[in-house]
Amino acid sequence: MADENTKATETTVKKGGISEEKLEVIIAILLGVTAILTAWASWISSLHGGNQATNYTQSNNLSAMGNSMYNEASQNLMQDMLLWNTIYDYSFDAEIAELNGNMEEAELIEEKIETLVSDNCTEEFATAIDWALSQEEQVSPFDMEGYVDSYYAEAEATLAESEALLEQGKTDNANGDAYGLVTVIYSVVLFLLGIIGIFKKIPNRVLIAIIACVCLLIATIYMFTIPMPTGFSLMSFFNH
Repeated sequence: MADENTKATETTVKKGGISEEKLEVIIAILLGVTAILTAWASWISSLHGGNQATNYTQSNNLSAMGNSMYNEASQNLMQDMLLWNTIYDYSFDAEIAELNGNMEEAELIEEKIETLVSDNCTEEFATAIDWALSQEEQVSPFDMEGYVDSYYAEAEATLAESEALLEQGKTDNANGDAYGLVTVIYSVVLFLLGIIGIFKKIPNRVLIAIIACVCLLIATIYMFTIPMPTGFSLMSFFNH
């Protein structure tokens, strides 16, 4: 009986088949490679998850900061509008005083205006006031192109940064999920390679091994299409 099995094995090898010993070696190699790739995919997935959490946290912080800055900008705009009304009233009084020939009163009012501007106005607001007072027609500093938007520029930049971090967090989440799917496929490969031993006939074992190899190849190709975590550097983990 033993001689018949030996002859059958030799016949299989001669016909271009694969012996049981070679199949076991191949399966062992596939198990090792798949285990390593599974560990790698799990690690990269966790890095994406860490980046996601960090980006979401930073996005929330910047969003709160940006909203606070936006509210502060609105308050500053309202204060400057009230200040401009006061300055404009003084400017109107100065013109009336000049028309009446009361130059001393006009100069006194001009000094009040200069004091208000120097003590209460930012450089940008002072420039806008000079622009408004230099116009032939009646205008306000807030009519100057782009001036009102300048109040909210910093707040909008902060909110835009918050939105960018939120989108990056969503991308990290999607990439982490993709690596999770790769891990699941690798687990299927490990399962298939693990149950090969229950099949007695070599052709059946070879078939299962081929299916496992196809799954392994598909998962590996898919994994290489997924971006690595932002700022990832393998050497950085050895520099601590």
